[in-house]
Amino acid sequence: MSQPPKDASAVILLRQNTDPRDPEVFLVRRSEKLAFLGGFSAFPGGQLDTSDAEVKVSNSTDAETAAAISCAARELFEELGVLVARGTESLTKGQRVSLLDDLESGRMSWPALLRHYNLRLDASDFTFVGRWVTPPFSARRFDTWFFLVNCPLKQEPNVVPGELSSGEWITAGRAHEQWQRSEILAVPPTLHALKTIADGLTPDIVERFLAIPQAHREPVRRIEFRPNYICFPVRTPTKPPATHTNCYLIYNSREILVIDPGSPYKEEQQTLAAAVDDLVREGRSVREIILTHMHPDHVGGVNSLREHLGGQVRVAAHRFTAEPLADTVPVDRLIEDGDLIELSGSPRIVLRAMHTPGHTRGHLCFHEERTGTLISGDNIVGLGSVLIDPPEGKMRDYLESLRRMRVLPDLSIIFGGHGPAMVNPYARLDEYIAHRLEREQSILEAVKEGAETLQEIVAPVYADVSPKAHVMAERAVLAHLQKLEADGLVFYEQEGWHAR
Repeated sequence: MSQPPKDASAVILLRQNTDPRDPEVFLVRRSEKLAFLGGFSAFPGGQLDTSDAEVKVSNSTDAETAAAISCAARELFEELGVLVARGTESLTKGQRVSLLDDLESGRMSWPALLRHYNLRLDASDFTFVGRWVTPPFSARRFDTWFFLVNCPLKQEPNVVPGELSSGEWITAGRAHEQWQRSEILAVPPTLHALKTIADGLTPDIVERFLAIPQAHREPVRRIEFRPNYICFPVRTPTKPPATHTNCYLIYNSREILVIDPGSPYKEEQQTLAAAVDDLVREGRSVREIILTHMHPDHVGGVNSLREHLGGQVRVAAHRFTAEPLADTVPVDRLIEDGDLIELSGSPRIVLRAMHTPGHTRGHLCFHEERTGTLISGDNIVGLGSVLIDPPEGKMRDYLESLRRMRVLPDLSIIFGGHGPAMVNPYARLDEYIAHRLEREQSILEAVKEGAETLQEIVAPVYADVSPKAHVMAERAVLAHLQKLEADGLVFYEQEGWHAR
């Protein structure tokens, strides 16, 4: 089961006295170090604090709305130093800085700060424009209230170092164009806000914001982190903490590639098929269904989708994936390392196949050099960890595959088989390689100290892991031991592992 979302608020800050036909918003970039949407362009905001509900908000309709407004005002002040409250017009810039220091240092709580300085929040300063829920494929989920807020004339946003790395005033239309050129990354509610505001600050702007079901807490299924790359998470019987597998729909003006339609569940298969149909109705055809590897949570919906599309669409995979699937998912075309897959139409999308064994023998990744996009399958994931399970999984191959991906030029984003997109690709690859080598060294040390069985090795090496996960940890230890054996550092004898 996915985690229930936590309440949060976000502020779409507008600059006053600008052309309402070309309005400016304050767009921030989240720090790449953040686990949740690190490196994405977004609006300031954050999780509801228990003290937010203690703040009285004038003209609010109910306690839940008042708490969301209080959260929005506090987060805006903490992240940008902008204080939207009645009474702030008498405060100098220096006084606002002092107030922020009081809040951040903990010398004064948010409710106490407002009371002490006789400041008052008013709901009429915060225009509600939607409530979006993070999709269930994410480890951290939020039920986020979005508010349009005019920046006070005498205040200027200033990014407070921490969760944000930068921020700027930018017209909504220009920001959306940057996304279309793959220069920035954004999630659906941000893109929806930018497109809506770019059409002008007209009297019906709230209605336009609320015109789609996703703005009313309906889960987002079609997630386009980058133009022409739709991430469509489908529920699968995958390994926890993941609950979904990412199917990718890569498209241009004429063709569609479908990668890893993995769900065996009829309802999920129907929802994915409807998304593909939407793209087809716009004048495209499905070129191929491609598999990154053989695991059930990546191939469970292939036959259903092919049948839905009339049975004529080819399925393509590496030969080491095609062979074990021959009796269940027939593969029509074999993909080899270095093969190019080019979609006819505009924009020109060319994916280079990379045979990246380790997780499985036939694992494939796909790299688009033009945008620096890497589709990594289960070699790198945005949620959980990657299990290397012998005999199909081989640690030496896996590390070599990671190193091969690490030297790809100009990577900007990784689309993994599970979880959100990753925008710090080289740091993530370095982290994966370092983590595996650290585990390997710990395993070698445990063997040197006398641990012989998998259970004896797991106990000290995976002390930070729940005992419920020790069975899978034993498989990972075995993969490391087989590599260490090939390296000449350990050997197996008399039902135990020993150091050389």
